[in-house]
Amino acid sequence: MLHAKAKEEPGRRFHALADKVWREDFLLAAWGMVRRNGGAAGVDGETVADVEARGVERWVGELSRDLREGTYEPRAVRRVLIPKKQPGKFRPLGIPCLRDRVAQTSAMMVLSPIFEADLEPEQYGYRPGRSAKDAVRRIHRLLRGGRNEVVDADLSNYFGEIPHAELMKSIARRVSDGRMLGLVKAWLEMPVVEEDGKGGTRRTNRARKERKGTPQGAPISPLLSNIYMRRFILSWKALGHARRFGAEIVNYADDFCVLGKAPAAEMLAAVNRLMERLKLPVNARKTRCLRCPEESFEFLGYRIGWNHRPTDGGRYIGTRPSKASVQSICRRISEETNRGRGWLEAEEVVGRLNRMISGWANYFDLGQVSPAYAAVDRHAIRRLRQWLRRKHKVRSGRYVRFSDERLWRRYGLTRLEPTTGDLPWAKA
Repeated sequence: MLHAKAKEEPGRRFHALADKVWREDFLLAAWGMVRRNGGAAGVDGETVADVEARGVERWVGELSRDLREGTYEPRAVRRVLIPKKQPGKFRPLGIPCLRDRVAQTSAMMVLSPIFEADLEPEQYGYRPGRSAKDAVRRIHRLLRGGRNEVVDADLSNYFGEIPHAELMKSIARRVSDGRMLGLVKAWLEMPVVEEDGKGGTRRTNRARKERKGTPQGAPISPLLSNIYMRRFILSWKALGHARRFGAEIVNYADDFCVLGKAPAAEMLAAVNRLMERLKLPVNARKTRCLRCPEESFEFLGYRIGWNHRPTDGGRYIGTRPSKASVQSICRRISEETNRGRGWLEAEEVVGRLNRMISGWANYFDLGQVSPAYAAVDRHAIRRLRQWLRRKHKVRSGRYVRFSDERLWRRYGLTRLEPTTGDLPWAKA
């Protein structure tokens, strides 16, 4: 209903929204989504099990009352560091309390249909019916269509740099409900609690002090990031850059690249000017200008450039899992089969490996995947064999007792390489 109205009336502002956020049926639906997503507890330590022991309907009813009566106040966000694919690199992740995650999810259910009607086709992240693989496919089509000049862009801390005033203007363009705008503003200004490196914690509020940033990890942050990135894409087209450069932006969350026919350096200059106006710093060290497929680049875990056919050595523009993506899944396999897991049963270890490997392959199934699949298979076999040998104290005959075939057939370890025949892109 909201989506249809927003689509039919691009200039419409919606005024009665907050009363839907605190409706108990919306909050119960939001609770179900938060529960399925899992996640750690926030600063208050409250877990899903705690809420269920107390009574979900009672808990939701209290949250609804606080939202309705205006006594609701967001609590601090617990910040943790999540390892990136690159060893030694970490990404800060904000974990709001359960009640804040549920309230934000309810608001997202109300706001998303409105803003989904406005988002640009170049935006692929966090949208129904769109995925990261769709973005990779679009890049592939653009390259094959002659858009070979590429700006492989990198923004410095996009989520942490989104300016509040400009973001709120973008939201207010569609929302006139003061209560709803007040909730969004309060979520943008939540304080942060993190470890201080001395065994304690420290509480800061950079977002309120500097008036910028949305915590990466909060349920509403993906929607807010899309709303603000839309300004960049709209400006790119409104200023005539798309037509003048013969260029198109492909965006997923905080990642984007520009593919066109004009020199990449000229396109990057235009990107820099726009980002300066939007108060979003471009990471000059990581941003590249290149011509693809002569030069390859990585986007959303895929390496995009020349691929070579193993049969005749012929080359074609294609994709394959990046080296970093293969290394990342291999590290995770190693973690699941380390010495500290010897007390687990083999079925549980293999089950964990299979879920991990299958999930990785479900995403990395575009292009020339056979070499990557073979590498993952080899690593999984070697690590599982080592784990079983330690567990059963086998010092010799390891390849007889734990042969590749036995690991696949007896223990049920997933094998990726034979599955490539069913993948259309993988046959190329």
